[in-house]
Amino acid sequence: MSGESARAGGKQLTPNNVLITKRQALGWSRNRAARELERIGRGRGLSVPEIGTIEKALYRHETGRAACRDPLYIELYCLAYEATAQDLFGEIEPTSAINGQKFGVRSHKFVATYIGAEQVEALATDGVVTKAPPRCDLECHAAEVMHAEGERCLYVWPFGVALFHVAEELELPNIARLAVWRRKTYERELEWASRYLSDLTGFPAEASYVLSAYWLHNPSWSGHEMDAALRIMCAPRVLLERDSEATESSLAHAELVERALLAEGYAPAEMVSFGIKGISIGYASWSGVVYCPTAPRRALAEDELVTMELATQAMWAYCEYINRQVEQGVDPKVPEMYGWRFLRGVRSRLTNARPQETGQHRSMRTAILDTSGLVDHLSQAIDILRETSER
Repeated sequence: MSGESARAGGKQLTPNNVLITKRQALGWSRNRAARELERIGRGRGLSVPEIGTIEKALYRHETGRAACRDPLYIELYCLAYEATAQDLFGEIEPTSAINGQKFGVRSHKFVATYIGAEQVEALATDGVVTKAPPRCDLECHAAEVMHAEGERCLYVWPFGVALFHVAEELELPNIARLAVWRRKTYERELEWASRYLSDLTGFPAEASYVLSAYWLHNPSWSGHEMDAALRIMCAPRVLLERDSEATESSLAHAELVERALLAEGYAPAEMVSFGIKGISIGYASWSGVVYCPTAPRRALAEDELVTMELATQAMWAYCEYINRQVEQGVDPKVPEMYGWRFLRGVRSRLTNARPQETGQHRSMRTAILDTSGLVDHLSQAIDILRETSER
């Protein structure tokens, strides 16, 4: 958990910051909280200790000097703070991943925006972007963009999509911090990308979403925790309360939920595995992708994952633009060479295996396409453009 740790008798203590922030949010001192717990308990007909005893127990529970395992106190806390036992306590015993060790992961963010084919052509003509290697047989241009927190790579595709690839090296003590960092930086990346592209093209641009892929190169888990950790990392939002802000309180809560999920296991049905036993562990979901090469020389290369996501997110953003036009009651207008026949060809290239494609790459490609919903997105866009072209 977060916050400053104390020592008692040479033992490192981990405060329960959720209990602390819940009490402080109500403006209660420990003495006031003890009186409230006594009042609630007596009102429920429970046999509660004296206020002084409750206050001492509250102090021990908040500071980590004692784990709260007494059903009476658990019930009182839940009633006073209107929370569940998991919200307040999670899995009390620390796991290896939250006990001083850190894991190393490279975060890849993909921030997609539709800016229009004319704008892409102008950027290429003016030399703002230069021709780059194709991504999954999709031609594109690219440029390095300076940012206060490091370089971003801007990719543009001739059918009108601009996409920022943001790679960041992280070393974190737990997945909860990754989840909070992810939520905080997503909003920042969307605002920055929209502003940058609007200034660059002279036309209003709005980045619509961020997709993350995590390359775990230095894990801090083992055994059953390792698999659970990667599943959580694939969809870290599960650790956060809905619409919570990136605060110390939300971090403390997320750390408790993480402990519980690591101990109990986490295996949502919609998550797709694409790892190979003894070589790698990989998962894809609607929220993102995570991959850990346990045998790096035999596993996928990092660039293979990045290339697949660049192509997937570029096409997803293009199809989203087409479908959004229809939802607004407008026939979408796209360059003829990037009409339904082009999309049909892209669907074939992305979904059909290549002659020399490895089994690992095929599993990764299939997992990403299935969980992103891109194939259905492409099929719908093909039908829309084909219908409008025949009128």
